[in-house]
Amino acid sequence: MNYRHAFHAGNFADLVKHAALLWLLAQMQGDERSLQVIDTHGGAGLYDLRGPEARRSGEAEAGLMRLLAQTAPAPEMAALIAAVAEANGGKETILYPGSPWLIARTLRVGDRYDVFEMQPDEHARLSELMAGRPGVTTNCADGFAGAAGVMGTAARRLVLIDPPFERADDYERSCDLAAEALGRDPATTLLIWLPLKDLHTLDVFVRDLEDACEPAPLLIAEARMRPLGDPMKMNGCALALVNPPPGAQPVLQAICEAVVAGAQGGKAQVWPAG
Repeated sequence: MNYRHAFHAGNFADLVKHAALLWLLAQMQGDERSLQVIDTHGGAGLYDLRGPEARRSGEAEAGLMRLLAQTAPAPEMAALIAAVAEANGGKETILYPGSPWLIARTLRVGDRYDVFEMQPDEHARLSELMAGRPGVTTNCADGFAGAAGVMGTAARRLVLIDPPFERADDYERSCDLAAEALGRDPATTLLIWLPLKDLHTLDVFVRDLEDACEPAPLLIAEARMRPLGDPMKMNGCALALVNPPPGAQPVLQAICEAVVAGAQGGKAQVWPAG
């Protein structure tokens, strides 16, 4: 695959995904039960916004930098803003933390994080970043194929499914993995990120995911940056949250509203599927 997240680090879709992820981790670590997090597409874990990829795309300027420039950001974005500041040591924002960095910093004694990245160069950077962190295992492998094999005995499990959607079967494999995870433990929580290009693709995916996850409850959060009129463009992004914790819907609504605010034709909506 040709996808490199360094081009997109800190863009609007990252803000939606990572703000939701941090809230979800806080909810699932709200008691003494152990947590296992499985991340199917971890990437390098930390991205230099001064690098040629980020400079060429300019996506962080319209995403993260715009958020940081706000005088009164939404409270639901505060955890992500604090995490970015921590990743940069409280200094100038030149680094953006990906899901591995965000997840690893939250782990408690007894928690476990299994992260996959199949591109060897990306995995090498990820492995170096995660070296010495207790409870973390990195895997240079296909996360779709390997996730089931690392499902352990933790009291709670969160599966983050975040493929680049370069392949047409990424939608199908996301549904298949969701079904497999719920088959092993019906209480598993899953967070699936996907691009929003056109309504037909979203509708088909949601129907397939409903079938795969039934009877588990399912929330769909949409952050549309523009109307879904051109299927060749990434017009927004969506999150599918299976087995959401209490209070998820208004939090996701606030996150999506915060990200689309100011976007011409932007729209935020969160709705229960099924």
